[in-house]
Amino acid sequence: MADRLELFRGVVHPWHHDHFGHMNVRHYAPFFDDAAYHMWTRLGLPYSTMTPEHGIHTVTAQATTSFIKELVAGDLIVIDGIVTRLGTKSTTFHLRMMHADTGELHATYDLVEVFFDPKTRSSAAMPDSVRERLAEHLEDAL
Repeated sequence: MADRLELFRGVVHPWHHDHFGHMNVRHYAPFFDDAAYHMWTRLGLPYSTMTPEHGIHTVTAQATTSFIKELVAGDLIVIDGIVTRLGTKSTTFHLRMMHADTGELHATYDLVEVFFDPKTRSSAAMPDSVRERLAEHLEDAL
C-alpha cells in the first residue's frame, strides 16, 4: 500500500467566495494545479530534471474535479495525492482536498498526465525508469 503524498497546504480567503458565501469552483483549480506540480517533485521526478534526463515532460490531458463539501474563508486546506494508473504514455493521479483541522474531505481531483516530447510536439512513451518510480506509489483511489 503506497502512502499518500502531502502536496500542498493553503488557506481559503474572502476573495475566493462567490455570491453564495463559499469558495467558488474557479478557485479549486489553482490549488489543485499547484499541488499537481508538487506531485512530480514528491515522486522524485521534478520537472527540473525530467526533460534534461529523459527528453520529455508531462502535460495535463484531462482533469476532473468532484466537489464534496463547501469551503469558507478561514478554512485551512491540505491536498494529498497518489498514482492510480500507469499507461504506456500516461499516468493518472488522484488528489484529495481536505480540511487541515478536521480531516473532512472537500473535493477530489483526478488528472491524466500525458508524457510529451517537446521536440516533436506529440505524446511519448513513458521512460522505464519513470514507470518504476511511479509504480512505487501506485494505489487504488479509495
